[in-house]
Order: sequence, then C-alpha cells, then structure tokens
Amino acid sequence: MRVSRTCNSRVIRANPEALYGAFVDPAALVEWLPPGRMTGSIQTFDGRVGGGYRMSLLYPEDEREFRGKSAEREDTVEVRFVELTPPARIVETIRFASDDPQFHGEMTMTATFEPRGEGTEVTLLFENLPSGVRPADNEEGARLSLEQLAARFEA
Repeated sequence: MRVSRTCNSRVIRANPEALYGAFVDPAALVEWLPPGRMTGSIQTFDGRVGGGYRMSLLYPEDEREFRGKSAEREDTVEVRFVELTPPARIVETIRFASDDPQFHGEMTMTATFEPRGEGTEVTLLFENLPSGVRPADNEEGARLSLEQLAARFEA
C-alpha cells in the first residue's frame, strides 16, 4: 500500500508565537519555506481562515534530479487556511497547479507548535499526498524547510 502521509518534527529555540508568525507572514514564508536551494515568491496572500496564498517555488538552474510539477523548474501551489489557532496550530490544504494528474488532489498540512523547555517543537504532518509526490521527497523537503526555519531564529 502506498504511503500518503509524512511527518517531520524539530525543536527550535524560539517561542510558539514567533514560530507561528513565520507561517502566516508572507515575507517570512518566502525566506524559510522553499527547501534547499529553491527560491520562492508569493503572488497572493490572505491570512484568514478561508483565505490562503499562491506561491511558486523555483528550482535552481543547475538542478538535474527533480523536475517541476507546474513547469520545467517550478512548483506552484494554491494554499487555503482551514484552521488558524495562534500560537498552537495551523491546518492548510495544498493543491499543485499542474496539468499532470499525478499531482492533482488536495493535500493537507497540519503544523503544530508545542513548548519544549527553552524552545518549541514544530511538527509538520502532511496527509493525502498526491500519487506523484514521493513520500521520501516530501519528508526531505519538510526537513530542509524546518532547518531553514530554525536558522531564522537560532542564528
């Protein structure tokens, strides 16, 4: 049976309020969310339940292993905020803008922020991954994004 969910966690030396804020601030999102050497841009943003954002993630010019889901070097996503519970939890649905049916469907990401000592455990749970998204790739992308989120606060 195909795995259609992934979960990543990391304790980051910051309070839940600051970390939650990095998920609902478009300027912060484009800095930490694109994994690895990818870059991002946000075309629209509405930070309310029922709102969301449209974001494009661009692969580096020299990327040879991965192809974009929306264009040759681009993944574009439409995100809708389903739940915003500051500073503890965010639930959003994600749809890839893609002509390829392997990337159709609605994926859910639940982000939770739990105090842990002098930091906060940030957990990203992805459910209902489209069939074209390899769970190992999604897990690695989430790990890299959490690493960059930590770098924003722990530098």
